[in-house]
Formats: sequence, structure tokens, C-alpha cells
Amino acid sequence: MKLHILAVGNKMPEWICSGFGEYEKRMPREARIELREIKPEKRDSGKSVARIRQMEASRIAAAMPQNSFMVVLDEKGEQLTTVDLAGLIEHWMKDGKDVAFVIGGADGISPDLRGKADRVLSLSRMTLPHALVRVMLAEQLYRAVSVINHHPYHREG
Repeated sequence: MKLHILAVGNKMPEWICSGFGEYEKRMPREARIELREIKPEKRDSGKSVARIRQMEASRIAAAMPQNSFMVVLDEKGEQLTTVDLAGLIEHWMKDGKDVAFVIGGADGISPDLRGKADRVLSLSRMTLPHALVRVMLAEQLYRAVSVINHHPYHREG
């Protein structure tokens, strides 16, 4: 199984790349993470937020792996515990489908793309910088797979 992360944004600071890379290399062979950066739409040409979201959604759709389960990250999405996420990942592993997690750009996700998602999840009700979400998602995916594999990284208190 591959866990694809489609993230709007490129040219990330080194600390973001380093943080993401740390969890990427820790992932076991059966649950690899693959990051696909989506070029953000320029915001200097007088385009509306809706138009920017639509253009970024088109790029996301073009990068979407075929036959994958699409999970959109959105602050208004369903909140899960890490153990709940582990259960979902385990279920997806049994189904044999890849999963594509979508992280929107500075203006968020288009409502159309959000509506096509198989699941909409939230890492937090707070608005988070989309670059930081990459690192947080990678860590949570690593933690969830650690739960599945009974690895001591995750501790229940």
C-alpha cells in the first residue's frame, strides 16, 4: 500500500522538508509515503479565491493516483484519534487500495473537490499552515502504522 500525499505548495523551507523526510524514511515497506507537490496558483492576477481553488483542484485531480481512496484534509472534517486512524489504515490495507491524502493551499480546498472525497478528515479545528500539515500528517501516518505493528512509538496513557 502506498500513502500518497498530494500537497499544494512547493519550495518549502528546509525544516519542513527535513521533518517530513524523517517520517518518510521511518515508514515500513508495506506502507510507504509518497509526496506529490502541486504547484500553487499565483495570487497576483486578480483571480477570485473560488477560481484559485478551482485551478488548484484541477492540478490535484490530474495528480491523483488512479483507483485510490481520496482523503481531503480540512479543518471542518471529521476528527479521529490516532488509534481510529490506525484502524482506517488497517482496513484500507486489507482492501488493497492506495490512499491519497489531499492538503490544500493557502486558500483551502475547492468545495467540488471536497465533495468528491471518500473521507474528509481534520488534524485540528485550528487553521494550520499547509506546509506544517505535511509534517504533522506524516508523523500521524507513521504513528498509526506503529500502532498497527504494535511498535512502542505510540503509547496510550
